[in-house]
Amino acid sequence: MRARIHEHAALNAFICETEETGDGTVVAVKDLIDVRGTPTTAGSTVLDLTPARADAPLIGQLRSAGCLVIGKTNLHEWALGPTGANRHFGPVRNPSDPSRFAGGSSGGSAVAVALQMCDWAVGTDTGGSIRIPAGLCGVVGFKPTFGAIDTRGVFPASQSLDTVGPLAPSVAAALRAHEMLTGQRQDYSKPPAWKDLRIGIPRGWVTGLDDATAAAWAVVSDSLPEIGFPARELFASAILPIMQGEACANHRKRLTHHRESYGADVLAFIEAGLDVTAAAYLEAKREQSRLSDDFELAMLDYDAILLPTTARVAPKLDEGDNAREALTRFTRPSNLTGHPVFSVPLPSAHPLPVGIQVVGHHGDDRALGRVALALERHLAGAPN
Repeated sequence: MRARIHEHAALNAFICETEETGDGTVVAVKDLIDVRGTPTTAGSTVLDLTPARADAPLIGQLRSAGCLVIGKTNLHEWALGPTGANRHFGPVRNPSDPSRFAGGSSGGSAVAVALQMCDWAVGTDTGGSIRIPAGLCGVVGFKPTFGAIDTRGVFPASQSLDTVGPLAPSVAAALRAHEMLTGQRQDYSKPPAWKDLRIGIPRGWVTGLDDATAAAWAVVSDSLPEIGFPARELFASAILPIMQGEACANHRKRLTHHRESYGADVLAFIEAGLDVTAAAYLEAKREQSRLSDDFELAMLDYDAILLPTTARVAPKLDEGDNAREALTRFTRPSNLTGHPVFSVPLPSAHPLPVGIQVVGHHGDDRALGRVALALERHLAGAPN
């Protein structure tokens, strides 16, 4: 696996490697998470780069499950962007087309999985940061229910939204990874048939897809019922004051001394938080609670809902921050509400990968895992 890391070094998937050896599951870890003996950069050069003296609790849990950490993966700077742009360690390039981004912010983790540089990888998801690169790189990404995995020892992007989860080559591998992260074993041996599940699509949500995504989406969404949901735009307007307000609070002191070290897109995103008043933040938190309840109520008669992972395929490196909204349009709502979500690769005639999200009930990650397995079998043409 280390040979593959070196072979594909030009994709900038890793920031550093460890010297760990031995038998066990080989895991790559987003460089937002403390791993003893390695610095935690958060995709920047501003932090103290002294190697961490102790593992984050989630890494300790992985070691107890027999995992080895092969290295720390590259990410969109400070985990505050959806493309994988990074002026310090190079842009994370897409394995299907290196002239395009891998997606962010957990882009390095997605590339590491896609090119078999590890058995699976750890990412974080604040506005889609596991699912976006999973969708753009053709791998599986799982954002568990908010709070399901310990985030101590993880540099925060937005504490009210940050979630840790796995990226893996298959749904089954992602579920095994989730078991290692939580220490909780589950039985997924008999997933339901896709045809027996109640699956819906939020009415009026899926708009503005590019041609490749629209073609792939049409195949899987055909004949599925549309169900009444709060307007997608309500989630977008509620999440931004929380994300930007908390990001600004996390970085305000650093900006005083290191403003020139921040990429332009990340700087603009953080400084927008300066305009978030205490009243606006508290109102957004109230909306978060209300919309979370409304989201769950809308799903009441369904096992899961489907959405595209992104509205488009991977953007080119010269597109800058222009792709942000199209990449996060369908991922941010479930960060606001805390619901668990898988991103699963969709069969597509296009040379660039396309992903689909399957969103489950809040707190019932096991049930969603069974639905995701059924979806994966369905997309592969397995008997239903």
